[in-house]
Amino acid sequence: MVKILVVDDEAIIMMQLEKRLTAMGYIIAGMASSGEEAVAKARNIRPDLVLMDIVMPGNMNGIEAAGVMRGELNIPVIFITAYADDAIIEAAKSVRPYGYIVKPFNELGIKAAIEMAMFRRGIEHEEQKSGKSAPEKIVTGADGGTLVQNDLSYHDLPEIKTILLTDIFTDLVIFLYTDQIIKEPIFKFALEEGLKKGGRNLFAYSHSTLQKYFPKEILKKELYTYRIKRNEVSALLPVIDKCTESLLYPGSTDSLQILLDFSESDEFDDILAIKDLLLSKKERHTPVSGIIAMNIGKIDHTLIQSLARGIPKIIVSTGKETSLSFAHHSFPAESISVVPQSTIDDVVKKSLEPVVLSLLDKPISGYDIVHEIHSRYNVLIPHARIYTILHDLQEKGDLEIITSGKSKLYSLTVNGKKNIDQKLNDFQQVFQHIISDKRGLTADKKDKKI
Repeated sequence: MVKILVVDDEAIIMMQLEKRLTAMGYIIAGMASSGEEAVAKARNIRPDLVLMDIVMPGNMNGIEAAGVMRGELNIPVIFITAYADDAIIEAAKSVRPYGYIVKPFNELGIKAAIEMAMFRRGIEHEEQKSGKSAPEKIVTGADGGTLVQNDLSYHDLPEIKTILLTDIFTDLVIFLYTDQIIKEPIFKFALEEGLKKGGRNLFAYSHSTLQKYFPKEILKKELYTYRIKRNEVSALLPVIDKCTESLLYPGSTDSLQILLDFSESDEFDDILAIKDLLLSKKERHTPVSGIIAMNIGKIDHTLIQSLARGIPKIIVSTGKETSLSFAHHSFPAESISVVPQSTIDDVVKKSLEPVVLSLLDKPISGYDIVHEIHSRYNVLIPHARIYTILHDLQEKGDLEIITSGKSKLYSLTVNGKKNIDQKLNDFQQVFQHIISDKRGLTADKKDKKI
């Protein structure tokens, strides 16, 4: 079992993580509320993995603590933080984390991050033992970033469809996902591109509605479909044999593109047997390529490692945003217009800032600000956006952090009270001006009608 050290100065967050991680079968090796305490506990208990907040009280923040754990103790660290601004992300990269999760988190996102971190850790250990450098093995789309294992390079908004298009016609690819709904557009794309290439195409699934898009191709036997029944995964072995038996005949120019979705199956030994059969076909130069897909919520890092053995690339999609952002065209294309994320962030920040400032008249926690906004306005705001505003105010010296029991409270400094009072006054004047303009415009219209 994976032993995890949880580090966060918010007692509520630690309790949530403890409950969720325990329910997922992980062992909570310890908990800490500061960077110094985290390092001390890590030295003592040697956890398999650390889930680390970044901004915490004390002389050592989460990034500095992660640097010690990676450098001295060689322990993998995943950051779980409310901060998503560029400066903090750049600083976090310097300690080579195994993941970066922005609060508020969900169980599948955390499980995916943990399992992929442990999988990557296992690969590194194997490579260290053999004295080889790690091959380019993992491409992960969690939170919109790419991680290539050999040089730990990061890229914004990788395009999953481009990755699939590059690889599914030359090799076997593992696609791990968490969202049952969002996988369908990706699968539809893969089938469409396979049919454009020609040759044979095999789509095996437990439940899917994609067949309705390809009635002609199925009728013309350009696309073979096979429903995987429960406890009958092994029945797919002779199907694959039959689809590939004539591909090596002299003069044959055919190839086989596969899409095997094992999302509803827990027959892991049979899935491994199918993977091994496909690899053996490739070793005999049978032109077979495509995707083996699984729901990452049903497997752990040891199973991922077994599944990945012999496969050159793994793609991980951990959420709705990942698949939609990575697409080189949207779904449906005609109904979506693209606005730069920087523009959206700027508009949201300007709209949200006066609301947050109005709640700082007394010491308050970030959690309570989120809750208060939800209660007053019936709007759910991502924690990261609120904490980014609070962090900016801290950097300017307008806010300081005080502790009350196990809670971290944001409190105005003397200068901060003056500055924020002035800002709120400015906002009030702007809003009054807008309202008066609106009323004046309405009055003008009425006058004209009279």
